Amino acid sequence: MEKRIGIIGVVIKERLSAAPKVNEMLCKFGELVVGRIGLPCRERGVSVIGLIVEADTDELGALTGKLGMIEGVRVKSLMV
Repeated sequence: MEKRIGIIGVVIKERLSAAPKVNEMLCKFGELVVGRIGLPCRERGVSVIGLIVEADTDELGALTGKLGMIEGVRVKSLMV
């Protein structure tokens, strides 16, 4: 399958319990990640991670699916 550029947005509501699990998952899929930015939104009580990835649709689906199963985490993705 052809690898394409993708964007993943991750919103973490339960930072103390979910963030370590998110980081562990991102480490497992680290070969896909081209860039990452993380921002705490303290006024909303969430943390936001933006990822740029280079992956095929199966790899992107696997990563976003596993992230989305973590309690307190919401994920949206887009392939360009």
